[in-house]
Amino acid sequence: MLTQNEAPFAFSTNNISKAFGSVQALQPTSIEVRNGSIGLLGPNGAGKSTLIKVLLNLLSPTTGSYSLLNSSIDPLLQLDNVGYMPEHDCLPSGFTAVGFVSYMGQLSGLPSDVAMERTHDILDYVDMGEARYRKIKEFSTGMKQKVKLAQALVHDPELVFFDEPTNGLDPEGRKEMLELLRDVVSIGKSIVLSSHLLPDIEYVCKDVIILDGGKVLLYDSLDAILGSKQTVVRIKGDRSSFSQEIKKAGLIVHEDGRNLIIEGTDVSGTIFRTASRTGTQVRYMSPHSRSLEDIFLQVVSGDE
Repeated sequence: MLTQNEAPFAFSTNNISKAFGSVQALQPTSIEVRNGSIGLLGPNGAGKSTLIKVLLNLLSPTTGSYSLLNSSIDPLLQLDNVGYMPEHDCLPSGFTAVGFVSYMGQLSGLPSDVAMERTHDILDYVDMGEARYRKIKEFSTGMKQKVKLAQALVHDPELVFFDEPTNGLDPEGRKEMLELLRDVVSIGKSIVLSSHLLPDIEYVCKDVIILDGGKVLLYDSLDAILGSKQTVVRIKGDRSSFSQEIKKAGLIVHEDGRNLIIEGTDVSGTIFRTASRTGTQVRYMSPHSRSLEDIFLQVVSGDE
């Protein structure tokens, strides 16, 4: 049912920004994001939802331009190839699941008979069963999330934006939703998953964008940012001098309480030589595996 996305990138921006009066929700941003599964991370107010809404033409950018899927085509003409699962509960309570999803399919350009056929296919896909004929107002949060997912996929888009798709779900419902998202990726679709839940991003996505204060602070693959080697060191003596000498050797040092975290491979020799030069003692040294939470906190705090 879903086809392979052949566009060279999911989206790109050129100096795009968005201001609401004196509030700069999105700083001027230029980025080209490759296809695949992209996690959009940031604290509340970081600009994640603003970026998504600008890309979906729900908000007009204050400056700049953007492209979806193919830079040579007007992004407004690409919206039929884009799906969107919004964060908030915005479903019309008087509709049945079948009625609403098929209606959304028609709004995306599908003939009514095709929209209905695809509606049943996609509701089977999200495991709605006979509940599809009930009014949405009777649904649990988990059922409503499935309807929102179904309407985002019914027209077979190449790129799908998911804004906090596991909001309000219990652990079982959250796991089911994440499996569905991984399924979408496995059949060749590009997705942008906006979430404040770092484990969700790690489970689904291969690339990550970190925003804060409306700025893109980091864009890279998870393999690249989690694969870099680190060593945890605890010393006795002048930490400041030790850190400065380590930096002069071309290594990056972060403070973590009593510990120093040093990035790089085969750094033990440099550490012991630096300790000798600065008159400090190495009391503890061990390899350290970084988590996405480590990266997120480091990037957002500006400790690079």
